[in-house]
Amino acid sequence: MKAIMYHYVRPFDKKYPKLKSLEFDNFRKQLDFFEKEYGFCSKEEFDHALVTGETNEKIILTFDDGLSCHYEFVFKELLERNLWGIFYVNTNNLLERKIINVHRIHILLSKFNAELLLNETQKIISDNYIDKSLINDFEKFTYGNQSNDNFTLKFKRILNYYISYEHRSLIIDKLMQKFGVDEDKVFNDFYMSKENILEMHDNGMIIGNHSKTHPVFSKLNEAEQREEITSSFDYLSELLGEFKYKTFCYPYGGFHSFNNKTVEILNENKCQFSFNVESRSITAQDLIHEKQKLPRFDCNEFEYGKVIDKIFY
Repeated sequence: MKAIMYHYVRPFDKKYPKLKSLEFDNFRKQLDFFEKEYGFCSKEEFDHALVTGETNEKIILTFDDGLSCHYEFVFKELLERNLWGIFYVNTNNLLERKIINVHRIHILLSKFNAELLLNETQKIISDNYIDKSLINDFEKFTYGNQSNDNFTLKFKRILNYYISYEHRSLIIDKLMQKFGVDEDKVFNDFYMSKENILEMHDNGMIIGNHSKTHPVFSKLNEAEQREEITSSFDYLSELLGEFKYKTFCYPYGGFHSFNNKTVEILNENKCQFSFNVESRSITAQDLIHEKQKLPRFDCNEFEYGKVIDKIFY
C-alpha cells in the first residue's frame, strides 16, 4: 500500500498569496491519476492488512493538521468519489481557539517576505534561545522534499527546530504583532470546527491524533510526550465516542522527529498504527513489526502533486 500525505489543499487565496498549498484542481487530477495507476485501498482491504500483514500497491489518503480546507474541499470531493481518508488533527486549537505555532509560521510566510521575517527574528532572539547541539542533526534531516529559498529555510528551521520551546511562543507572538496579523480573524481560515470533524467521522472518514500542539517529539521529555499524546486521544474519544481506528501521525515526521519513548507511549495508549514520513510503500514487515512507524509519501512526489509556489513582492 502507498500512504499519501497532504497538508493544505485549497484554491489560491489572495489573503495568503505565498501559502504552499496544493491547488484543489490538481488534487482532483491527482486522485484521477491514482485511480488509474494504482486504485484506492478499501477499508476492508486496509483492515485485512492491519491484521494479517498482507498488503498491495493501492493508495491510502492521509491529511494532516485538521485544516479547514480538508472539510471545505477534500471531504466533499472524497464523498463524491465514494472514497475515505484519514484526517489527523491537533487538539489544542479546538480546546483553546488559538492558532498553533507551526501554523502561525505558515501564516507569516504566506503573507510577508521571508528575508524580512528572518531579519526581524534574528533581531529579537538571543544566543541562549538556540540549542546549538541540535543544529547539525536537524539541518541534515529537515525539509529535504520541499522547495524553499534560503531565507525561508533558515526561518523555518530556527522557529520549528532550533529554538527552545521555552522561548518559541513569545518570539512568534512578537513577530505576529510586528507584522500586524490579527489571529482572531485568520483562525477560521485555518481549522476545522468540532462540528466539521463530527460530520466527517459520521460519514466514514477516520479521525486521528496529530498531538496537542504539533511539537517535535524528540525535543520533549517523557512527561511532555505523554501529555501531548494521551490528552489528545482522550479529547478525541470524548468528542467522537469509541474509536474503531485509534491512530497517530508524528508532527513534522521523519525519524529525527520522534524517539523510542514516543513509540512506547503510543503502544501504552493502545494506538493501532502510526504514520511517519518515509518515501516508500508499506510492506508486510511494517505491518507486522513496525505498526507505529508506517511510511508515507508526500503528495508532491507524484503527478499533479506540486504545491503552489507563487512569489509576490
